[in-house]
Amino acid sequence: MGRKAAVGLAVAAAAIGAVVALLVGSVAGFGGSTTTIVETSAASAPSGTIPVPARRPGTAFDPEALYAARAPGVVTIYANLGLDGTAQGSGFVVDRDGVILTNAHVITNAAEARTNVQGARAVYVEFADGERIGGRVVGWDLFSDVGVIRVKPADHPLDPVPLGDSATVIVGEPVAAIGSPFGKQSSLTVGVVSATGRSIDSLAAGGFAVSNAIQIDAPINRGNSGGPLFDADGRVIGINAQIESTSGTNEGVGFAIPIDLARRSLEQLLRTGKVSYAYIGVSTQDVTPGIARAFGLGADRGALVTRVEDGSPAGLAGLHGGSRTEAFNGQDVTLGGDLIVAIAGTKVDDAEDVSRLVTTTLRPGQTVTFTVVRGTKRISIPVTLGNRPASG
Repeated sequence: MGRKAAVGLAVAAAAIGAVVALLVGSVAGFGGSTTTIVETSAASAPSGTIPVPARRPGTAFDPEALYAARAPGVVTIYANLGLDGTAQGSGFVVDRDGVILTNAHVITNAAEARTNVQGARAVYVEFADGERIGGRVVGWDLFSDVGVIRVKPADHPLDPVPLGDSATVIVGEPVAAIGSPFGKQSSLTVGVVSATGRSIDSLAAGGFAVSNAIQIDAPINRGNSGGPLFDADGRVIGINAQIESTSGTNEGVGFAIPIDLARRSLEQLLRTGKVSYAYIGVSTQDVTPGIARAFGLGADRGALVTRVEDGSPAGLAGLHGGSRTEAFNGQDVTLGGDLIVAIAGTKVDDAEDVSRLVTTTLRPGQTVTFTVVRGTKRISIPVTLGNRPASG
């Protein structure tokens, strides 16, 4: 689920061997399901949640020092995908037990297959010193495009990089990406955060969106996928994942999976071997004050329900979808459905808020109150959340 977007731009994975052209459009659903896993019993559970180091106020951005300190923890990943060929991407070490984070589309055939997703038959990890060792796939989260592999600590010295807090990222702050674009190992690019809170299509799970993606102007290309995006403190705030381009190469618009979302996936994969997301089964559209005034919607902002999936939690709870479409200043507005203005007491200003709240703060099985404006009345509707299905 996400706001309606203009169709026509190609979204490309930044990993060699995992490049896919997609059309950006409105997302027709969102929420939670279990994830296909290569192995689950071998993954050891962490002792607790992954800590977030304190941020140092006013840290000067020093790319040279950042690179010297963090490049040893960034790796190049080579994956044998069997009949789907090979992929090369990037990754980074997150602990001394040998856990490495990357993108799901680097270590699976998801970018090519989209159905019957399979993990790599073999994965190899190459460190900054050129040494290459074997690894194993622990699991992946298709919806957030997060993959986890593990290497044996005895096989190579490990230099973990600290994970930061993507919720504190602000537009204009400097960032650095380290990875292996086109196989050029340990390459550094720098730039700034161009935007936050972006909703981008998941390359690994069609029909769903990744919420709160970080848009950057630091150049990333094929092979950067799975590599870390660092803030000025040298903390990872995102996993470089996509470029939006008409040519399939960098044109100044890149996107990173927010590390807060990736951390959630990592912790669940290590603890249970699967990742779950809540699901309600609606499509929504942004409401602005102008739209609200034009159509007398009863609230200046919110998420207008345009469609409710049959048999979904939203449908079972009685949420109403749209019944007609009208034009307003060159855009189509689907009217007649409920206008969501709050979920579980948290204000909803637009469609992205719905996706973000359901994806990041709620869990399957919870019953939460949706506050909606229906006609002239504001009503509360309890919705019992389901598990996100395999596709949107």
